[in-house]
Amino acid sequence: MAETTSARLLALLALLQTQREWSGATLAERLDVTPRTVRRDVERLRELGYPVHATRGVAGYRLGPGAAMPPLLLDDEEAVAVVVGLRTAGSVSGIEEASGRALAKLEQVLPSRLRQRVRTLRGATVRAGVEPGPTVSAETLMAVAEACRRREVLRMDHTGVHGDTSARRVEPHGLVSFGARWYLVAFDLDREDWRGFRVDRLVPRTPTGPRFDPRVPPHGDVAAYLSHRLSSQTWPCRAVVRLHEAADTVADRVWPGMGVVEAVDEASCLLHLGAETLHDLVWMITSTHTDFTLVEGPEGLAEAFRAQARRCAAAVDP
Repeated sequence: MAETTSARLLALLALLQTQREWSGATLAERLDVTPRTVRRDVERLRELGYPVHATRGVAGYRLGPGAAMPPLLLDDEEAVAVVVGLRTAGSVSGIEEASGRALAKLEQVLPSRLRQRVRTLRGATVRAGVEPGPTVSAETLMAVAEACRRREVLRMDHTGVHGDTSARRVEPHGLVSFGARWYLVAFDLDREDWRGFRVDRLVPRTPTGPRFDPRVPPHGDVAAYLSHRLSSQTWPCRAVVRLHEAADTVADRVWPGMGVVEAVDEASCLLHLGAETLHDLVWMITSTHTDFTLVEGPEGLAEAFRAQARRCAAAVDP
């Protein structure tokens, strides 16, 4: 009986940790007990020091912050996901040692079956082909994130692509992790326009400025804006092609940063994209695996397509 009660308490604690609020009836249904048993188990958790609060209105419960962190209950998939995340994180500098300590602590308390799975995964995988990318200090990342949360004007020193440094005042709206880089999407008060800043190229100044009312970023959100900017505005070679398929059917073939899909009708869409060279543009456009028509592009792109077509034809019909 004691073992059954303890197992139920752990199950109840795990449920309370998965979402902010639970109704008593839902907890009873999930645990296959009566609402009265749920109330008794909640009292036992409180006696053990867990801050389980009753919610107003419909009888419910939520787990609040306490003086000490309660044991974190993870299922098999969650535990493996945390370990993989700790092992593959690499774009934030200064947390390598902390990640290693956290990983060691987690592996130490994992059940033997999970510990073996984690070790198997660790021993069988090798990271390769990862873009080195610049790292960002944890202090800088947190300072920028705090300014985003408080909606306070961020004063910073920003280094451009050519090495020139300038003082900027921006309204920070969000951080975007894009590939191996971190970007801040903000409204530049001096230039009166939206900008995307590489976080590894900025140094926040203190104190921050006054609070601001958030604006609606172009294209609806910061991730969409940054995708548009990286795909179409910062590359030396830019093009627009009409894909002869609906936008929703080709969206999964256009990876973030490659380009932006614009719906036209049920049978076609426009792909706006950019690249370093004409050859890169040809490869990216043909990788969508659909028929297309060139709408606009730099000089020489049409001939680059013809040259690629001749090479392909020669390969199968020499």
